[in-house]
Amino acid sequence: MMTGPALPAEFLRKPLAHRGLHDAKAAGRPENSRAAVRAAVAQGYGVEIDVQLSRDGVAMVFHDDRLARMTGHRGKLCEHDAATLAGLALKDGDGEGIPRLGDLMAEIAGRAPVLIELKDQSGGRHLSDGRLEAAVADAVHGCGGPVAAMSFVPAAVMALAHAAPDLPRGLTTGRWTLRDAPRLGAVARAHLRAIRDFDSTGASFVSHDWRDLARAELATLKAQGVPILCWTLRSPREEAIARKTADGITFEGYLPTLPPKAPVGHGPA
Repeated sequence: MMTGPALPAEFLRKPLAHRGLHDAKAAGRPENSRAAVRAAVAQGYGVEIDVQLSRDGVAMVFHDDRLARMTGHRGKLCEHDAATLAGLALKDGDGEGIPRLGDLMAEIAGRAPVLIELKDQSGGRHLSDGRLEAAVADAVHGCGGPVAAMSFVPAAVMALAHAAPDLPRGLTTGRWTLRDAPRLGAVARAHLRAIRDFDSTGASFVSHDWRDLARAELATLKAQGVPILCWTLRSPREEAIARKTADGITFEGYLPTLPPKAPVGHGPA
């Protein structure tokens, strides 16, 4: 059994804005943009962001493997260098391009918890060559503040253990239907559904589909003291249901209540 670094308490205390506090059409803040992250930090939330790898090995903050939905450009993100991607304006934004993870971490400067989700770079086959994990390790090195990383891909979490052993790491988990993972067989999906890679990856938390929080495997982990985060809540009603199980939440489309600020001590008289 591999033991990983503990998840900082800030991830349980502060709700995490899914892909930043994005609201592209109304406020010009596309998902995973600097503007969306700035808004989340300014309002006191943490942030959850996605990363993909550029052709020249840079961790870029972007969810999809293809560029079309968010930029209008054809092709895959991995086919372009970081400089080109940084120059592709995000739709409905203020002209900003796809952020480099290192630049975004420098801008956040430890002011909010940052949860980084590493996307599958193997076309849905759940493999990892370690390149994205190494790029993430390089981007967050020395950034300060509470930072953690996670992935749906156990091989990526294992690679993180080698690339950034001091970075808290977790598994992104869910129901694992055929629709969720069409390139994986039933046996592989059942394996993932049962969260069997938790110990072998040295994970210290999971982030699970909020609609599936009643799963017995989560109850077992929670009883062992493992923090349970959830994704992605879109209303106060969903939050009320999820919080019966989840220790921390990821949200979008509404504003959860923030915890009260800790009192400032005055020290001895």
